[in-house]
Amino acid sequence: MPSDQLQRFLFDDTQVRGEIAQLEDTYQQVLSRHDYPAPIERLLGELLAACALLTATIKLDGILSIEIRGTGALSLLMAESNPGSIESAQRLRAIARFDEAAVADMDDLSLATLTGEGRLMITLDPHEGQRYQGIVALDRPTIAGCLEEYFARSEQLPTRLWLASDASRAAGLLIQKLPEETHPQDPEAWERINHLADTITAAELTELDAEQVLYRLFHEEQARLFEPAPVIFRCSCSRERFGRALHQLGAEELRSVVEEQGQIETQCHFCNTTYVFSPADVEALIEDPDAAPPKIH
Repeated sequence: MPSDQLQRFLFDDTQVRGEIAQLEDTYQQVLSRHDYPAPIERLLGELLAACALLTATIKLDGILSIEIRGTGALSLLMAESNPGSIESAQRLRAIARFDEAAVADMDDLSLATLTGEGRLMITLDPHEGQRYQGIVALDRPTIAGCLEEYFARSEQLPTRLWLASDASRAAGLLIQKLPEETHPQDPEAWERINHLADTITAAELTELDAEQVLYRLFHEEQARLFEPAPVIFRCSCSRERFGRALHQLGAEELRSVVEEQGQIETQCHFCNTTYVFSPADVEALIEDPDAAPPKIH
């Protein structure tokens, strides 16, 4: 498999487009920062691939996040994408929160059993304009199914997803039917391409590269490939962001913590980076939330 990437494609003379997301290093970077059991890793990998696919589909100039919140042993799955500017790469990060003992005792590790009653939320936070959030119930057996329901309700564009992950890689395939009035007509294309895509296996999706997947599924179709877009792991946390958050606590609270602990130590839940603020740093923050010098431990 090549470097982490998103491959867009279009079927000529139809109203059907698609994307394939393939993640290895990005996925491993997420897993290396936490000790997740295999069922949680698998679901987090699927959500990470889905986040990459949806970011390219929606074409948002801002942050897109997908959250699954449940009432069961798995309380949170979250993946977030930021377009960034590093090599024009899409930047991803993800996290899970769960009851370790409860997961270890479970025989049924399906999405529904792990989450209990829950919901899936997609948040679009553009750099300019209003924040939007769409919510659907977790009433489908898979993350892909729940996301298809979101598209059916919110985007009103027929959309299918296939997601897969194992211990090494995460990957996803998306196909979408575009508005017929703006694209050439082939009335049978959507059903035909759906039928072909349904034959993909999880192993093929994670082990074959994008061109091999497309040939395996659609070698009788006229698929036009675009230039692949890179995807990387990158956490958006920073010392400056934590400093501004601490500043909001107020001088009295900050000085109280310093008096009790000698310093203030904060940690990013996504990447586990620790930021330490000395008493002098804290006094500087009280005056100016951007004033503390950069120290990372």
